[in-house]
Amino acid sequence: MKKIFIFIICIFALSVNADEKKTTFNKELFDKAQLEGKVVVVSSWIKYCSSCASQMKVLDKAKNEFDNIEYLTFDVTNKELSNLLNVQYQTTLLIFKNNKEVYRSIGETSRDAIYKAIESSI
Repeated sequence: MKKIFIFIICIFALSVNADEKKTTFNKELFDKAQLEGKVVVVSSWIKYCSSCASQMKVLDKAKNEFDNIEYLTFDVTNKELSNLLNVQYQTTLLIFKNNKEVYRSIGETSRDAIYKAIESSI
């Protein structure tokens, strides 16, 4: 009985992380934000990825602390978007400024490192 209870808790925890993720990236938004001179932060995720959820929580907080930045996310299994951005792995974080990629990391979930990358791009 105890094993079943633990299993149910694990499944629930994974499904909660999966529900928080959604694709907000589209080429029109991406291009518009860059034309407006915004810094664009793009993160990739995949269903049931706990490090993706951790990165997204940091980025959700960053949205409230940094101005003139567009935050976009996408499911890395979307091959069209993955190819467009040359992303092969979940938890890839990209930052674009002046129509150029200025930062790329894979698996970064540290608040300090992510905030430093954003600050250096502003």
